[in-house]
Amino acid sequence: MNTSQSAAEWWAINGAITFEGIGLIAFALSGLIEAARKKLDFVGMALVAALTAFGGGTLRDILLDRRPFFWVQNVNWIYVILVLCVLAMIFMRSRHLEFTERAILWPDAIGLGIFTAGGTQIALAANVPAIVAVILGVLSAVFGGVLRDIVVNEIPRAFSDHQPYSVVAFAGAWLVLLGDALSWPGLVSVAVSAFAIVALRMTAVYLEWRLPEWKV
Repeated sequence: MNTSQSAAEWWAINGAITFEGIGLIAFALSGLIEAARKKLDFVGMALVAALTAFGGGTLRDILLDRRPFFWVQNVNWIYVILVLCVLAMIFMRSRHLEFTERAILWPDAIGLGIFTAGGTQIALAANVPAIVAVILGVLSAVFGGVLRDIVVNEIPRAFSDHQPYSVVAFAGAWLVLLGDALSWPGLVSVAVSAFAIVALRMTAVYLEWRLPEWKV
C-alpha cells in the first residue's frame, strides 16, 4: 500500500510540474511571438515573455496569500524562459520569420487551458468556495495575456476580439470541480479541464463564434 501511495504521489507531483511547464512555455511563446511582431529587442522579448508566463499565476498566489510565489519556488522556470528567449531570437533571425496575428492562437489557447485548470485546482486545495476557485483559475490564465497586450500597446485580446476566451475558461474550470466531486485524481481533473478549454477555444476561433459587442 505504501508503495502504491508513493507511486501515486510521484505521478501527481511530476505530472503537475509537467503540466505547469507546458503552460508556462506556451504562454511564454505567445509573449515572444507578440514581442517579435512588435520588433522588440532581447530585453523587451524577455520581459513580455516573463509577464505572460508568470503574471496570472502571481496574481493568483497574491490573492490566495501563497508564499513563495510559484516561480520563486520553482526558480528553474526563470532560466527556461531566458533560454527560450535566446533560442527564439536566434531561430527567428536565422529564418527571417514574420509572424502573423494568428500565430499566437495555439500557444495562447494551450496556456489558457492549463493555467485555468491548474489555477482552479490550486484554489480548490486552499478550501475557497467553488465559484471563487473558478474565478481564480480564470484570472490565473487571463491576466498574463492581458499584461502581454498592455505592454505591447494593444487592447487586451481577451476583451476585444469578441470570440469566447474568458467565457471558455470559466466554463472549462467547472470540470475541475466536477472531477473533485467525483473523486478523480487531481491530475486527471486538470488534464480533462485543460483539454476541454483548449478544444473549445480553438473551435470558437475556427468556427468564428462571436460574443455580442456593445453597440450605441
